[in-house]
Amino acid sequence: MNMRILFVCHGNICRSPMAEMIFKHLLRERGLTDLFEVASAATSTEEIGNPIYPPARLELAAHGVAVERRGARQITRRDYAYYDLLIGMDNANIRNMRRMLGSDPEGKIHRLMDFTDRPGEVADPWYNDRFDICYRDVLEGCEALLAYLLEQG
Repeated sequence: MNMRILFVCHGNICRSPMAEMIFKHLLRERGLTDLFEVASAATSTEEIGNPIYPPARLELAAHGVAVERRGARQITRRDYAYYDLLIGMDNANIRNMRRMLGSDPEGKIHRLMDFTDRPGEVADPWYNDRFDICYRDVLEGCEALLAYLLEQG
């Protein structure tokens, strides 16, 4: 299996890079890094080039998750062709991805939490400042997504 996954949120400085780093952490822990390519992107242009938001970086570090140096980037139509799955954090992300990418003919676009027993949205910590809850939800979503993908083989 060589699966390419793109995590997507509004600005690509909080939720989607947290998902990218957490998923990569889970892959390293399980010795599965060769089986996946993982990245993240934004639906907006607001934060292009900016690093992961400091409170998000601190929350990851508190849990021993390595944070790679990166800059926010916006999703493109090429991403739809390249990635096997495009994983959004909330309904607005999903709606914006479908609009920007020209719908979803191959069924690649999903919400992260829909892989868990608690389907729904990952609340944006930019607004509620609850990076601890965001971490918990993203970790649960990433673990469920990985389990699902490994089950699919």
